Amino acid sequence: MYCPAAFRQDDLPTLHAQMRSSGLAIVTSSGAQGLQASHLPLLLAPEEGEFGTLYGHFARANPHWRDLASGAEALVVFSGADAYVHPGWYPVKAEHGKVVPTWNYIAVHARGQAEVFDEPERLLQLVSRLSDRHEQGRAQPWAVEDAPRDYIDAMLHAIVGFALPIRRLEGKWKLSQNRSEADQAGVCAGLATSASPRDHELAAQMNPTD
Repeated sequence: MYCPAAFRQDDLPTLHAQMRSSGLAIVTSSGAQGLQASHLPLLLAPEEGEFGTLYGHFARANPHWRDLASGAEALVVFSGADAYVHPGWYPVKAEHGKVVPTWNYIAVHARGQAEVFDEPERLLQLVSRLSDRHEQGRAQPWAVEDAPRDYIDAMLHAIVGFALPIRRLEGKWKLSQNRSEADQAGVCAGLATSASPRDHELAAQMNPTD
């Protein structure tokens, strides 16, 4: 990921928090079948390894897992808030007009080689943890145990799990840090007037104390 120094985010807890907040990650790799990309919910185990370990599963019918099983490196992309930046939000536009549109965004890239597994008990633990995470806070949270065990066993046979120790972790917080304080304030104010909740999310990232 191209990442000028002004936008680089190296704080591990901040990177992990963004990874957890991204509901769906994009797992990519290149192998015998060419480029592959799968959209998957993942679990992060921050205590495992230098940068943490990611856990997830593919449908067994998805050929992507075979590339990971053969040792292909995976790139996992976690996308955060993003927003178009209107040039008129920069105060300097009125001074000299030398401004252009851009896009602000937050992204985390994780790389590593995965261990693929299909042991039923290990898969059961994985899908239980995934379900518990996303059912938190619901009035009547669903649990794997709510479904008949023979049905769950059949579902487990239809998936393949993986554990991906992160070997390299990159974060990019492109939040107008390369602009003057006045321009940054103008962008933040412009985003705050938008009707898009995602624009408001990005504005909050630019002004975390507000």
